[in-house]
Amino acid sequence: MRKALAGAIPSPNIWNSPRLYELENAAVDPHGRIEAAMREVRDWSGAHVLDVGCGTGYHLPRFAATAARVTGVEPHRELAAAASSRVRGLANVTVAHGVAQSLPLPDSSVDVVHARWSYFFGPGCEPGLVELGRVLRRGGTAFVIDNDATRSTFGGWFRRALAGYDPGAVERFWSARGFQRRSLDMGWRFERRADLEAVVRIEFSPEWAEEFIAGHTGLEVDYAVNLWWRGY
Repeated sequence: MRKALAGAIPSPNIWNSPRLYELENAAVDPHGRIEAAMREVRDWSGAHVLDVGCGTGYHLPRFAATAARVTGVEPHRELAAAASSRVRGLANVTVAHGVAQSLPLPDSSVDVVHARWSYFFGPGCEPGLVELGRVLRRGGTAFVIDNDATRSTFGGWFRRALAGYDPGAVERFWSARGFQRRSLDMGWRFERRADLEAVVRIEFSPEWAEEFIAGHTGLEVDYAVNLWWRGY
């Protein structure tokens, strides 16, 4: 049985190592800067929130605490099942098996879209953007969180490991489509060195991972992201 729907962009980190990716989710943004910045733009209290590429559903309960309704969409069958298990008992949350290019939601049914390190990486994601325009109500807001590869320790690792990545082209792509950017310093903070090393190994090839691990001490990694957002 195919594990992911056709059209899904593979995410080797979480698809291959969901348990380790849980460690990464727990370590990301210990000060809550991403959520605070999102709320400054558009609070989701009482809203219908859509999490595109929700993975194992890590963020769904947090949205559900104040949202009227939360929908997670995930193309990987096993991750979607894990997300459903995570939110079992939360009456205002549902998880659907689907892809960003064909969201299983009616027109004009969503107030806030959240996509974190999922599908919307710049050029090539146009079909998904069309879908956002379809499902968002007038006055809705779309948030896309992605790496800021121009700075931070993690950004330096990212540039070295993905030599063909052009952050300038990505910025031009989003700006041309009416998205605004807020650059945020968040970071990783782990409780154990072994967890940090394990997460680095699911994010990068073995050669790069071992080099980065050897050159970095401690339990924290400074990490910058871009919060892209647009009102509809």
